[in-house]
Amino acid sequence: MSTHTFGLETFGDVTRDSAGQSLPHARVIRDVVEEAVLAEESGVDHFGIGEHHRADFAVSSPEMVLATIAGRTSRITLGSAVTVLSSDDPVRVFQRFSTLNATSNGRAEVVLGRGSFTESFPLFGFPLDQYETLFEERLELYAAILESDRSMMPVSWQGSTRAPVDRQRVFPSTETGSLTTWIGVGGSPQSVVRAATYGFPLMLAIIGGDPRRFAPFVRLYRQTLAQLGKATLPIGIHSHGCIAETDREAQDALWPAWREMRDRIGRERGWPPTSEREFQHEIEAGSLYVGAPDTVARRIADTLLAMGVQRFDMKYSAGPLSHAHMRRSIALYGTEVIPRVRAHLAAAQQVEDAGLPHVAPRAANGGVALPLVG
Repeated sequence: MSTHTFGLETFGDVTRDSAGQSLPHARVIRDVVEEAVLAEESGVDHFGIGEHHRADFAVSSPEMVLATIAGRTSRITLGSAVTVLSSDDPVRVFQRFSTLNATSNGRAEVVLGRGSFTESFPLFGFPLDQYETLFEERLELYAAILESDRSMMPVSWQGSTRAPVDRQRVFPSTETGSLTTWIGVGGSPQSVVRAATYGFPLMLAIIGGDPRRFAPFVRLYRQTLAQLGKATLPIGIHSHGCIAETDREAQDALWPAWREMRDRIGRERGWPPTSEREFQHEIEAGSLYVGAPDTVARRIADTLLAMGVQRFDMKYSAGPLSHAHMRRSIALYGTEVIPRVRAHLAAAQQVEDAGLPHVAPRAANGGVALPLVG
């Protein structure tokens, strides 16, 4: 049986109604809850929600939304994508997620990261020039809290960016002495080594370019674990995608929303406007998993086999992409894509067991994305 897991993620991107008006944040959050319920019904393994503090994303407190989802589901694991630890308090992060772990009967996960958006720093009064120090110190304290939860011994910690903790326990404790925690990494070898040093699973955020360019990070992570004498840990990939009945339908649905989101964020970061050519390249050989179920399944399987990782999480929301389109994508991902990926992986394993050369799966259209209409 496959040991791979497959998740969906959203940032609660603000969508629009049929008249083109932005929906209220409250409506978007309620839609996210319904999308998570559908994800479980469709057979998805994991559902993650990202934290943001800006007008174009509705969710600033993923744990609250996840707690609501926990009451509507029974199987799917629930986590952040990511929790911006640099501008949060490690004690409160543990408390919120250990509470979620209790209410969900052990289904909570945390993905800790520095965050690619920086709005939380001025909002909570943290200086950006301490970006690295804040994350390192808070991760050190968080890891100490996890160890305290495991050992049931008090935690003591001292740093420069927060008041010290002196022989304290943090509650509620978990029932098993364990809270699944990943480290989200964008493109820093130092972050990869840090994840291995603390013994946390690694989640690679791949939002542009060929996923294989992250293969050195996979090797570095495993080499560091081995050098430290730590056990092998899971590695996951986060990327963007959209699924419809045909390749053309998926591309036509995603392109306007993806362009709007990409150019809005790009203007803030000094990027030039995107183009259909860039969009097509990302579909064909980059980080966008877009198309009919077979097309997407073969691309995901190809990525997992090439990278040797155990988890794939697809961000199914994209700017104003409609709730209806996202529901269709979620249902197809769970009922059609995931079973096909598992079948591709099982076939590849049989080939490997037989000692035959492996041929990577290709999309039904030969790996070449179809042109957009108009």
